[in-house]
Amino acid sequence: MLLSTLDWLFIIAFFLISLLVGILVARRSGKSSQNFFLSGRNMPWWLLGVSMVATTFAADTPGLVAGIVRKDGVYGNWIWWSFLLTGMLTVFFYAKLWRKSNITTDLEFYELRYSGKSAAFLRGFRAIYLGVFFNVVIMATVCLAAIKIGHVMFGFSEAETLIIASIVTVTYSMLGGLQGVLITDFIQFIIAMIGSIWASIYIVNLPEIGGLENLLLHPEVSSNTNLFPDFSQPEVFIPLLIIPLAVQWWSVWYPGSEPGGGGYIAQRMLAAKNEKHAVWATLFFNISHYALRPWPWIIIGLASIIIFPDLASLQKAFPDLGASFVKDDLSYPAMLTYLPAGLLGIVITSLIAAFMSTISTHLNWGSSYVVNDFYARFVNPKASEKSKVLVGRVSTLIMMIAAGFLSLVLEEARDAFNLLLQIGAGTGLLFILRWFWLRINPYSEIAAMAVSFVLAILLFLNNKMDQPIINWESHWQLVFGVVITTIVWVVVTLLTKPSDKETLQKFENLVFDKQGKFHHFNYKIGAFFTGVIGIYAILFGTGFYIYSDYFSAIIAFVLAIFCTFFIWKNWNKIV
Repeated sequence: MLLSTLDWLFIIAFFLISLLVGILVARRSGKSSQNFFLSGRNMPWWLLGVSMVATTFAADTPGLVAGIVRKDGVYGNWIWWSFLLTGMLTVFFYAKLWRKSNITTDLEFYELRYSGKSAAFLRGFRAIYLGVFFNVVIMATVCLAAIKIGHVMFGFSEAETLIIASIVTVTYSMLGGLQGVLITDFIQFIIAMIGSIWASIYIVNLPEIGGLENLLLHPEVSSNTNLFPDFSQPEVFIPLLIIPLAVQWWSVWYPGSEPGGGGYIAQRMLAAKNEKHAVWATLFFNISHYALRPWPWIIIGLASIIIFPDLASLQKAFPDLGASFVKDDLSYPAMLTYLPAGLLGIVITSLIAAFMSTISTHLNWGSSYVVNDFYARFVNPKASEKSKVLVGRVSTLIMMIAAGFLSLVLEEARDAFNLLLQIGAGTGLLFILRWFWLRINPYSEIAAMAVSFVLAILLFLNNKMDQPIINWESHWQLVFGVVITTIVWVVVTLLTKPSDKETLQKFENLVFDKQGKFHHFNYKIGAFFTGVIGIYAILFGTGFYIYSDYFSAIIAFVLAIFCTFFIWKNWNKIV
């Protein structure tokens, strides 16, 4: 499609701003590895919270949500809405603990909490496993979305899209470190929200749609608007609601929704000014991620059902795109082709921003593992700060290249999402309990990681067979993985010795207050439940308002206000 001069000006200006940010903060970030990876531990909650939100707004996220809406309806989003429980657990129980640990990466936690060579092995192995291999898979899914957007919007080939999209991102990530990522994330998030909201308003009012009321009354759309599945159909509500809420949220490790916190979420908590800033940042993130952001994507997904009712219509609209890439997640960029000049430039810039914010975060986070938890810990313990920064920058480049190549063999965002869930199945409860159950040791984590990964690969290969040996739906495969992995790591925990008492005592003295680790636990549990209810109330209240169900919307928003009051009233006891 043809972009106007105004569209190109928006895109070029954004690239230049991103590069400028990287150049301006490069000198400060290059002084030490702590500056490069944690920005000096002096970041305010609002900047960290926005960065968390911007990172989870990847280029593939709108397509994932639109694809879910097309396949399963709005209630299909419970597969990721359920992770709100994980997020609120991090807010009220773990954010403060992470910041008090004063470590550089969450993997450094292993030698703080555990003792012996097994703890060192676990730290080094997960640095490569998570920081490189797992991280590359995540970035590849984002690159896959960029490939589809690049073809639909610009007519670029796969290679052209990856080269153009990666150069600027890698450059400012290598130069600016975490501070550069945080500042550009802030700019990117503002552009992304303006673009997605404005685009949804414009698309709803297209002549083919005829306004919001006509959209919601359309026979092909109205059946997809329910917030909850039909409880008379267990084949629908069990996989899309019951399993996510009853099993998935606490048992599955997923990037950005790690039980107990971890990954780039932990990195931002560790970069906060103090414990309160860490808590505020994660709270802001969960409110924005689950309550404020999903509806523009959902509306565009619903509208796409009218314009592109099936995959055949998408393939017809983009005949030059390989058939393997034509999936329901293509509907989001396809709908953006209807936008006018100017707005199109803003929306494309927002998608580029989403791509860059996610990739830059994963590059910085992954390289922090490579440098702090592998290179400086095992390869060159006496490495200078400059050499650590250099290794971080080189690893950033290598990971980006690897992610680009892997993205060429993926097909749809939903497939990658399910694979990542399966790999993390059964490990979540361990990450929640390891702060409090001192019996857990490195062998517990090694067993959980090994079993979940092997099961995920076996099930993935089984599903690719023409005649699968195990012919289960993906949700039952997930439950199977959770049950087997959990049983194995609990048994291993009980059969092996805990870490030595001196290590455990130092750990508890560092992260818990003098009153004890269960001090004001009842208030934190109350805040957890009211926080979950309040954010869901905002999410559903917004949906009811869009659906013109104003009475239900008022009830939902009043409920959210009561939940907010409870948390505010007890804030000092909670935090």
